[in-house]
Amino acid sequence: MLQAHLKKNRIEAGIDEAGRGCYAGPVCAAAVILPKKFFHPLLNDSKQLSKEQRALLKPIIEEKAICWSVSMICNNEIDRINILQATYSAMHQCVATLPVIPEHLLIDGNRFRPYQHISHDCIIQGDGTYAAIAAASILAKTHRDAYMQQLHEEFPHYDWVNNKGYGTLSHRTAIEQHGLCKYHRRSFNIMPQQVVIDF
Repeated sequence: MLQAHLKKNRIEAGIDEAGRGCYAGPVCAAAVILPKKFFHPLLNDSKQLSKEQRALLKPIIEEKAICWSVSMICNNEIDRINILQATYSAMHQCVATLPVIPEHLLIDGNRFRPYQHISHDCIIQGDGTYAAIAAASILAKTHRDAYMQQLHEEFPHYDWVNNKGYGTLSHRTAIEQHGLCKYHRRSFNIMPQQVVIDF
């Protein structure tokens, strides 16, 4: 069972990201502050859930959360500042746009760039430990997936509707056939010649 908080009597926001390792599209982060008594039997790390389960939980989290925020950093900015810094930026933007100011941040993973005066803890596999991080992982994943589906309509041959920009066989094969498009992360050195399609 997921833990409701790290410490009692403190406003904690769970933060997680999606799309950090993708070849294309943005990195997306979400921040969620849940009520202390929030519970849903399906709530878990988004990677442990099916697409249907994530779709079910998304509106529940958005409705029941005290507040939540989602932020994306585009591939061009990722190329400019690198993926780690872009991930931090997305996380910081989430915190900055929360209507309620958290007193502490629970970060999934082992690294984070401190945000202003707010204390934080980095928790490895935190999305499978704390409810707020699990909720953030679901919002980050579902919002990014929906965005990649929109990009798929512009460049359907990359199959982003299914691979979401990750380096799957179908995605790599399409890159070999069609080159890179304007949404690919060129700093990832996906192709030796970095052929770019800009239409």
